[in-house]
Amino acid sequence: MDSIAYVNGSFVPLSEAKVSVLDRGFLFADGIYEVAAVLDGKLIDNASHLARLARSVGEISLALPESLARIEEIQKELVTRNNLVSGLVYLEVTRGADTGRDFAFPKGVKPTLILFTSAKDIVNAPSAKTGIGVITVPDIRWTRRDIKSVALLAQVLAKQAAAEAGAGEAWMIEDGKVTEGGSSSAFILTQDDVLVTRQNGSEILPGCTRKAVVALAEERQLRVEERAFTIEEALAAKEAFITSASSFVQAVVSIDGKKIANGKPGAMTDRLREIYVDFARKTAV
Repeated sequence: MDSIAYVNGSFVPLSEAKVSVLDRGFLFADGIYEVAAVLDGKLIDNASHLARLARSVGEISLALPESLARIEEIQKELVTRNNLVSGLVYLEVTRGADTGRDFAFPKGVKPTLILFTSAKDIVNAPSAKTGIGVITVPDIRWTRRDIKSVALLAQVLAKQAAAEAGAGEAWMIEDGKVTEGGSSSAFILTQDDVLVTRQNGSEILPGCTRKAVVALAEERQLRVEERAFTIEEALAAKEAFITSASSFVQAVVSIDGKKIANGKPGAMTDRLREIYVDFARKTAV
Protein backbone atom coordinates (compact mmCIF):
# COMPACT_ATOMS: atom_id res chain seq x y z
CA MET A 1 0.00 0.00 0.00
CA ASP A 2 1.27 3.48 -0.92
CA SER A 3 2.38 5.47 2.11
CA ILE A 4 1.29 9.05 2.75
CA ALA A 5 3.59 12.05 2.36
CA TYR A 6 3.11 15.74 3.06
CA VAL A 7 3.82 18.35 0.38
CA ASN A 8 3.21 22.07 0.90
CA GLY A 9 0.02 21.80 2.90
CA SER A 10 -1.42 18.57 1.54
CA PHE A 11 -1.26 14.92 2.56
CA VAL A 12 -0.88 12.85 -0.61
CA PRO A 13 0.15 9.31 -1.61
CA LEU A 14 3.93 9.15 -1.79
CA SER A 15 3.77 8.11 -5.44
CA GLU A 16 1.94 11.38 -6.19
CA ALA A 17 4.20 13.64 -4.09
CA LYS A 18 5.85 16.17 -6.42
CA VAL A 19 7.70 19.47 -6.39
CA SER A 20 8.68 21.79 -9.24
CA VAL A 21 11.78 21.12 -11.34
CA LEU A 22 12.61 24.75 -10.57
CA ASP A 23 12.70 24.08 -6.82
CA ARG A 24 15.96 25.44 -5.41
CA GLY A 25 16.48 22.29 -3.38
CA PHE A 26 16.73 20.42 -6.67
CA LEU A 27 18.71 23.07 -8.56
CA PHE A 28 21.09 24.35 -5.86
CA ALA A 29 20.73 22.06 -2.81
CA ASP A 30 19.36 25.24 -1.22
CA GLY A 31 17.61 23.56 1.65
CA ILE A 32 17.75 21.95 5.08
CA TYR A 33 16.59 18.52 6.25
CA GLU A 34 15.97 16.62 9.47
CA VAL A 35 15.36 12.97 10.30
CA ALA A 36 13.53 12.04 13.50
CA ALA A 37 13.22 8.50 14.81
CA VAL A 38 9.91 6.86 15.73
CA LEU A 39 9.62 4.18 18.39
CA ASP A 40 6.36 2.64 19.58
CA GLY A 41 4.56 5.07 17.28
CA LYS A 42 6.05 8.14 18.97
CA LEU A 43 8.71 10.70 18.01
CA ILE A 44 12.11 10.37 19.69
CA ASP A 45 13.96 13.45 21.04
CA ASN A 46 11.97 15.54 18.57
CA ALA A 47 12.42 18.86 20.37
CA SER A 48 16.17 18.55 19.77
CA HIS A 49 15.64 17.87 16.07
CA LEU A 50 13.26 20.81 15.67
CA ALA A 51 15.68 23.11 17.50
CA ARG A 52 18.45 22.06 15.13
CA LEU A 53 16.12 22.62 12.17
CA ALA A 54 15.42 26.17 13.38
CA ARG A 55 19.14 26.84 13.80
CA SER A 56 20.05 25.45 10.38
CA VAL A 57 17.42 27.45 8.47
CA GLY A 58 18.47 30.54 10.41
CA GLU A 59 22.08 30.07 9.31
CA ILE A 60 21.03 30.28 5.63
CA SER A 61 18.30 32.92 6.08
CA LEU A 62 15.53 30.51 5.11
CA ALA A 63 12.14 31.16 6.67
CA LEU A 64 10.12 28.11 7.70
CA PRO A 65 6.71 28.07 6.00
CA GLU A 66 5.13 26.62 9.16
CA SER A 67 5.74 27.03 12.87
CA LEU A 68 7.73 24.36 14.71
CA ALA A 69 4.57 23.40 16.58
CA ARG A 70 2.71 22.90 13.30
CA ILE A 71 5.61 20.88 11.86
CA GLU A 72 5.43 18.53 14.84
CA GLU A 73 1.68 18.17 14.28
CA ILE A 74 2.40 17.18 10.67
CA GLN A 75 5.04 14.67 11.79
CA LYS A 76 2.59 13.06 14.20
CA GLU A 77 -0.17 13.03 11.59
CA LEU A 78 2.12 11.21 9.16
CA VAL A 79 3.04 8.65 11.82
CA THR A 80 -0.66 8.04 12.42
CA ARG A 81 -1.69 7.93 8.76
CA ASN A 82 1.11 5.50 7.92
CA ASN A 83 0.57 3.33 11.02
CA LEU A 84 4.29 3.74 11.71
CA VAL A 85 5.43 1.85 14.80
CA SER A 86 9.20 2.02 14.33
CA GLY A 87 11.11 4.01 11.74
CA LEU A 88 11.91 7.52 10.60
CA VAL A 89 10.21 10.76 9.62
CA TYR A 90 12.14 12.71 6.97
CA LEU A 91 11.59 16.46 6.67
CA GLU A 92 12.99 18.86 4.08
CA VAL A 93 12.50 22.59 3.62
CA THR A 94 13.88 24.45 0.60
CA ARG A 95 13.79 28.07 -0.52
CA GLY A 96 11.09 27.13 -3.00
CA ALA A 97 10.63 27.42 -6.76
CA ASP A 98 11.13 30.65 -8.72
CA THR A 99 10.20 31.27 -12.37
CA GLY A 100 13.74 30.53 -13.51
CA ARG A 101 17.22 29.57 -12.31
CA ASP A 102 19.17 32.34 -10.59
CA PHE A 103 21.74 31.94 -7.83
CA ALA A 104 20.55 34.92 -5.74
CA PHE A 105 17.68 34.42 -3.31
CA PRO A 106 14.36 34.92 -5.11
CA LYS A 107 11.81 37.39 -3.76
CA GLY A 108 8.19 36.56 -3.05
CA VAL A 109 8.69 32.80 -3.27
CA LYS A 110 7.18 30.52 -0.63
CA PRO A 111 9.51 27.84 0.78
CA THR A 112 8.82 24.19 -0.02
CA LEU A 113 8.10 21.83 2.88
CA ILE A 114 7.92 18.06 2.39
CA LEU A 115 7.79 15.15 4.82
CA PHE A 116 7.55 11.38 4.46
CA THR A 117 8.08 8.31 6.62
CA SER A 118 9.94 5.03 6.32
CA ALA A 119 9.66 1.89 8.43
CA LYS A 120 12.77 0.54 10.17
CA ASP A 121 13.20 -1.72 13.19
CA ILE A 122 15.97 0.32 14.82
CA VAL A 123 15.97 -1.42 18.20
CA ASN A 124 16.20 -4.97 16.81
CA ALA A 125 18.57 -4.29 13.92
CA PRO A 126 20.92 -7.30 13.49
CA SER A 127 23.95 -5.00 13.38
CA ALA A 128 23.20 -3.93 16.96
CA LYS A 129 24.38 -7.38 18.04
CA THR A 130 27.24 -7.88 15.60
CA GLY A 131 28.57 -4.34 15.28
CA ILE A 132 29.70 -2.77 12.02
CA GLY A 133 32.95 -2.10 10.26
CA VAL A 134 33.88 1.38 9.11
CA ILE A 135 36.29 2.60 6.47
CA THR A 136 38.15 5.90 6.44
CA VAL A 137 37.85 8.49 3.68
CA PRO A 138 39.15 12.06 3.29
CA ASP A 139 36.69 14.69 4.47
CA ILE A 140 36.08 16.72 1.29
CA ARG A 141 33.00 18.64 2.48
CA TRP A 142 32.48 22.39 2.76
CA THR A 143 33.38 24.21 5.97
CA ARG A 144 29.86 24.71 7.40
CA ARG A 145 29.08 21.13 8.34
CA ASP A 146 27.16 22.36 11.39
CA ILE A 147 24.33 23.27 8.99
CA LYS A 148 22.19 20.23 8.13
CA SER A 149 22.22 20.98 4.43
CA VAL A 150 20.68 18.78 1.74
CA ALA A 151 24.00 19.15 -0.14
CA LEU A 152 25.17 15.61 0.65
CA LEU A 153 27.25 14.54 -2.36
CA ALA A 154 30.44 14.09 -0.33
CA GLN A 155 28.55 11.91 2.15
CA VAL A 156 26.96 9.94 -0.70
CA LEU A 157 30.42 9.17 -2.09
CA ALA A 158 31.70 8.21 1.37
CA LYS A 159 28.74 5.92 2.07
CA GLN A 160 29.04 4.34 -1.38
CA ALA A 161 32.71 3.61 -0.75
CA ALA A 162 31.71 1.99 2.55
CA ALA A 163 29.04 -0.10 0.83
CA GLU A 164 31.50 -1.28 -1.83
CA ALA A 165 33.95 -2.25 0.93
CA GLY A 166 31.27 -4.19 2.84
CA ALA A 167 31.36 -1.67 5.69
CA GLY A 168 28.47 -0.11 7.55
CA GLU A 169 29.79 3.45 7.69
CA ALA A 170 32.62 5.73 6.58
CA TRP A 171 34.57 7.88 9.02
CA MET A 172 35.79 11.10 7.45
CA ILE A 173 39.33 12.27 8.17
CA GLU A 174 40.63 15.84 8.17
CA ASP A 175 44.11 16.92 9.31
CA GLY A 176 44.71 13.40 10.62
CA LYS A 177 41.66 13.39 12.90
CA VAL A 178 38.18 11.90 12.64
CA THR A 179 35.47 14.48 12.03
CA GLU A 180 32.36 12.25 11.92
CA GLY A 181 30.64 9.49 10.00
CA GLY A 182 28.87 9.90 6.71
CA SER A 183 25.57 10.04 8.61
CA SER A 184 26.60 9.63 12.24
CA SER A 185 28.70 10.93 15.13
CA ALA A 186 31.84 9.01 16.13
CA PHE A 187 32.85 7.89 19.65
CA ILE A 188 35.63 5.85 21.22
CA LEU A 189 36.12 4.48 24.74
CA THR A 190 39.75 4.75 25.78
CA GLN A 191 41.63 2.15 27.80
CA ASP A 192 41.14 4.29 30.91
CA ASP A 193 37.36 4.39 30.35
CA VAL A 194 37.00 7.89 28.94
CA LEU A 195 34.36 8.45 26.26
CA VAL A 196 35.78 10.65 23.51
CA THR A 197 33.81 12.39 20.77
CA ARG A 198 34.68 15.41 18.70
CA GLN A 199 33.61 18.77 20.09
CA ASN A 200 30.87 20.67 18.30
CA GLY A 201 31.95 23.31 15.83
CA SER A 202 31.69 24.10 12.15
CA GLU A 203 33.62 20.89 11.38
CA ILE A 204 30.75 18.57 12.33
CA LEU A 205 26.98 18.39 12.54
CA PRO A 206 25.77 18.79 16.15
CA GLY A 207 24.19 15.35 16.40
CA CYS A 208 20.97 15.14 18.39
CA THR A 209 21.58 11.52 19.43
CA ARG A 210 25.20 12.40 20.19
CA LYS A 211 24.02 15.22 22.47
CA ALA A 212 21.61 12.92 24.31
CA VAL A 213 24.19 10.14 24.73
CA VAL A 214 26.78 12.56 26.12
CA ALA A 215 24.24 13.90 28.62
CA LEU A 216 23.11 10.40 29.64
CA ALA A 217 26.74 9.31 30.11
CA GLU A 218 27.57 12.35 32.23
CA GLU A 219 24.45 11.79 34.37
CA ARG A 220 25.91 8.37 35.21
CA GLN A 221 29.27 9.89 36.19
CA LEU A 222 31.05 8.59 33.11
CA ARG A 223 34.02 10.64 31.98
CA VAL A 224 33.48 12.36 28.63
CA GLU A 225 36.07 14.32 26.65
CA GLU A 226 34.90 16.35 23.68
CA ARG A 227 37.93 16.49 21.41
CA ALA A 228 39.18 15.17 18.11
CA PHE A 229 40.81 11.73 17.99
CA THR A 230 42.92 9.84 15.47
CA ILE A 231 42.34 6.48 13.83
CA GLU A 232 45.36 5.20 15.73
CA GLU A 233 43.62 6.12 19.00
CA ALA A 234 40.45 4.43 17.81
CA LEU A 235 42.27 1.20 16.94
CA ALA A 236 43.92 1.22 20.38
CA ALA A 237 40.61 1.90 22.16
CA LYS A 238 38.55 -0.51 24.25
CA GLU A 239 35.45 0.21 22.17
CA ALA A 240 34.10 2.43 19.43
CA PHE A 241 30.60 3.32 18.32
CA ILE A 242 28.49 5.71 16.30
CA THR A 243 25.28 7.52 17.17
CA SER A 244 22.46 8.70 14.90
CA ALA A 245 18.68 8.95 14.79
CA SER A 246 18.56 5.96 12.44
CA SER A 247 20.81 3.65 14.49
CA PHE A 248 20.72 5.04 18.06
CA VAL A 249 24.00 3.66 19.51
CA GLN A 250 25.78 1.28 17.14
CA ALA A 251 29.01 -0.59 17.92
CA VAL A 252 31.98 -0.22 15.56
CA VAL A 253 34.12 -3.38 15.63
CA SER A 254 36.68 -2.69 12.90
CA ILE A 255 38.29 0.18 11.02
CA ASP A 256 39.65 -0.38 7.52
CA GLY A 257 39.53 -4.12 8.18
CA LYS A 258 41.46 -3.91 11.47
CA LYS A 259 39.70 -5.15 14.61
CA ILE A 260 39.02 -2.93 17.59
CA ALA A 261 39.77 -4.97 20.74
CA ASN A 262 38.25 -8.44 20.18
CA GLY A 263 36.20 -7.35 17.18
CA LYS A 264 32.88 -7.54 19.06
CA PRO A 265 30.54 -4.91 20.56
CA GLY A 266 31.79 -3.86 23.98
CA ALA A 267 29.98 -3.80 27.30
CA MET A 268 29.94 0.00 27.55
CA THR A 269 28.49 0.40 24.06
CA ASP A 270 25.81 -2.19 24.77
CA ARG A 271 24.94 -0.47 28.04
CA LEU A 272 24.77 2.99 26.49
CA ARG A 273 22.47 1.60 23.81
CA GLU A 274 20.17 0.19 26.50
CA ILE A 275 20.23 3.51 28.36
CA TYR A 276 19.45 5.47 25.21
CA VAL A 277 16.56 3.20 24.19
CA ASP A 278 15.12 3.55 27.69
CA PHE A 279 15.50 7.35 27.47
CA ALA A 280 13.88 7.32 24.04
CA ARG A 281 10.84 5.39 25.21
CA LYS A 282 10.36 7.49 28.35
CA THR A 283 10.62 10.85 26.57
CA ALA A 284 8.87 10.06 23.26
CA VAL A 285 5.97 12.28 22.20
